[in-house]
Amino acid sequence: MALHFLVESSTDAAVGDVVSLTGAEAKHAAVVRRLRVGEAVTVGDGAGVWLSGVAEAVSPTLVEVRIEERIEHPASTPRIVLVQALAKGDRDELAVQAACELGVDEIVPWQAARSVSRWEGPKAVKGRERWATIVREAAKQAHRAWVPDVVAPVSTAQLVTRASVDRVLLLDPTASVRLSELEPDGRDIVLVVGPEGGISDEELARLADAGAERVLLGDTVLRTSTAGPAAIALLSVALGRW
Repeated sequence: MALHFLVESSTDAAVGDVVSLTGAEAKHAAVVRRLRVGEAVTVGDGAGVWLSGVAEAVSPTLVEVRIEERIEHPASTPRIVLVQALAKGDRDELAVQAACELGVDEIVPWQAARSVSRWEGPKAVKGRERWATIVREAAKQAHRAWVPDVVAPVSTAQLVTRASVDRVLLLDPTASVRLSELEPDGRDIVLVVGPEGGISDEELARLADAGAERVLLGDTVLRTSTAGPAAIALLSVALGRW
């Protein structure tokens, strides 16, 4: 499989054009991935454009690719959104990385009541940027045409509002309905994953009152780092993506 890279913004490059990679992406291609002149590569813009071509020039500061094919992939619908509670250590980052590789379309950081990690002020900006970087690299590794959005952190009140519009599914080990039993209804699916201590009873009640559905993932209790990715895998089958 050809090496895959991302340009910084959308591109209108056509067959026969040359696309340039610069900065960190060029250095990564030349130094880390050891790209060579004449090697086949693919280049994406993270918004559906998929370019196939051949490297014509390679250096740590500039990589030039001659385009031989251009494909535009439509965005997936309905979308799968992961609302990931902030967690201690790197557990939330592991969840975000795996979710991207498995096909999630949007990632929403959630400051849950039981979240040990707290994003406040400048830390919220840095945290979001960190997650966005993880998602970008995971999307490249997975050869995804679309790079998922990482939006600003949300509160429980904001999730309650979203539950009145989208299909919000609360992963709850005490639920009686299994996620694998649910039928898609055309709406975007918003998976809510709690922190290490789980979603609090108050949060469960508020979200359920707003229309969210409590669902059981399986007979075992998964970590916050694995629950979301496991659920995304199940949904990918139900939606016909896999």
